[in-house]
Amino acid sequence: MSSGLVKGLRMTDDGRPAPGNPFPESPYVYSYGHRNPQGLTVAPDGTVWLHEHGPRGGDEVNRIEAGENYGWPAVTYGVDYSGAVVSPYSEWPGMVSPLWDWTPSIATSGMLLYQGERFPQWRGDLLVGALVDHEVRRMRLETETPVDDDAVFAEREARVRDQG
Repeated sequence: MSSGLVKGLRMTDDGRPAPGNPFPESPYVYSYGHRNPQGLTVAPDGTVWLHEHGPRGGDEVNRIEAGENYGWPAVTYGVDYSGAVVSPYSEWPGMVSPLWDWTPSIATSGMLLYQGERFPQWRGDLLVGALVDHEVRRMRLETETPVDDDAVFAEREARVRDQG
């Protein structure tokens, strides 16, 4: 836990460890087992959503909980860019499985929880940038679980980096 690699860190606005972080020996660490976080958003109720860019496949959406292990590199749905197997496991006891994964990779980038007025039917949905397909993926949520994803704004034909 001494390194910040593959960890989710949580701190106050003035840079101190946030109260309630789960690892007293590593006071900034909130969660771990993250490969390459690309988008994070916090819902009005405090739910933390994070998506990670996997290797060739295995892009993930996770609901982040204090003290949980999200598996990287012990579990993954992707393979190394060379084609080598990163891990033979896609799940393991004691590790949180992603709520959603994209294999092959969509190359996630940027994410928000839509709360706007223009598309009322999207309120409460996650919007995720997809670099590979030059689109935004709209993830419909039901009881805080992704149940569907659709491509939106694909006509833009541009790599989406940020929706905020």
